[in-house]
Amino acid sequence: MKRRIMKIWDKMDIAGPIAGMLIMLYISWNGSYFGSRLLVRHFGWSFSEYGYHLFVMAMQIIIFFVCGATIAYATRGKDQNFYRPILTAMRQISQGDFKVELENSGQYRQFGGIVEGINEMASELSRMELMRQDFIASVSHEIQSPLTSIRGFAAALQEENLSPDIRKHYLDIIEAESRRLSGLSDNLLKLSVLEAESFPFERKPYRLDKQVQVMILAAEPQWLGKEIEVEAELQETTVTAVQDLLSQVWTNLLHNSIKFTPQGGRIIVTVRSMGEWVEVEVRDSGIGMTEEELERIFERFYKADKSRSVNSGSGSGLGLPLVKKIVELHEGSVHVTSRPGEGTAFVVRLPQQSG
Repeated sequence: MKRRIMKIWDKMDIAGPIAGMLIMLYISWNGSYFGSRLLVRHFGWSFSEYGYHLFVMAMQIIIFFVCGATIAYATRGKDQNFYRPILTAMRQISQGDFKVELENSGQYRQFGGIVEGINEMASELSRMELMRQDFIASVSHEIQSPLTSIRGFAAALQEENLSPDIRKHYLDIIEAESRRLSGLSDNLLKLSVLEAESFPFERKPYRLDKQVQVMILAAEPQWLGKEIEVEAELQETTVTAVQDLLSQVWTNLLHNSIKFTPQGGRIIVTVRSMGEWVEVEVRDSGIGMTEEELERIFERFYKADKSRSVNSGSGSGLGLPLVKKIVELHEGSVHVTSRPGEGTAFVVRLPQQSG
């Protein structure tokens, strides 16, 4: 019904100018016909038949344009009222003011789509601006934290009466904070490159089970240090993917599980083939997450366990967003299930042949 009304309205918009044109032609034709007779009779002019027809035609043209000018002058304010809100809104947007919303009333008629487009553009730009400001604030906070620690402990090292043990402790903290700052910078660069799709994305076939095995062994000092039992069920599987990028995925997931699994806990890593798909699951017996934390786990700079991050080493909050982006670039998906006190399971699903 709404579509039918819009069609009728559009026909009226087209019929209006046509009707106006016909009225102007009617007025000019009748005005020239009767006006020329009155002028000839009043001034006593005499024309040949051909000259009289030319005189009538000239009268028609003059009356037609006079009518057009009169209508244009009379509707000049309406045209300005029609375009002024649109031009004002576009000017505000160009100046960085995205709090613009035009009322899409009947006055815009067939141009209602343009008004809706301007409103959508302003809304999207406003959302992006808020995201940009939040991102800058988050980056500033994450950079400021390790810099403050480095500056503070560097100043403390200036004291000459420090014992060798305390001095080494301060130096270890400075080194750890420097690595954290470097990791933050590295992850930000990787995310920006991946989102700009400027990474040399060349997929090659390789053994996924062997890659995951290598990642588990590379993290051995971390899980042995916490006496964590690690089980691996790795089915022989070949995928076509970017090996360096997927190594980032397994490294992040393993380090997360180790970080949030208590002393003497357990981690199970599974690789299984499922027809055209392959699944990699990293399950731990760690502290788990709440529903609220699960909803935000892939947001940039979000840290689900703020209380433990101080003691166990604060991450950048970019590891899981990086995981999600890499998996999506491989046409895959990543899902997480967790309950407080019962551990967490990340499941990455990838096509065995992609691209």
